[in-house]
Amino acid sequence: MAIKKQFLKTKPVCKVTFTITAKEAENVAVVGNFNEWNTEANQLKKLKNGSFKGTVDLASDNSYEFRYLVDGESYINDEEADEFAWNDFAGAENGIIKL
Repeated sequence: MAIKKQFLKTKPVCKVTFTITAKEAENVAVVGNFNEWNTEANQLKKLKNGSFKGTVDLASDNSYEFRYLVDGESYINDEEADEFAWNDFAGAENGIIKL
């Protein structure tokens, strides 16, 4: 798993590229409070090597909770998240990305 941040010089935006290896998965989405946990909003593209990758533009100077949703069933955290926070609704921790 990997998170790459690219801050734009001309706008208060950061292009965040999310990558997760899930060779057996059919689809993976990144969901979080930046897209109101919408499971359809940010589908990642499956690559030939079995990983999934996608880029999301997020406002700088914020932090966001997020997780990966694999095949619409299981939520997975990215081990490279900046930190983690407990979520009572999910009964688990969410990853946090700080921009």
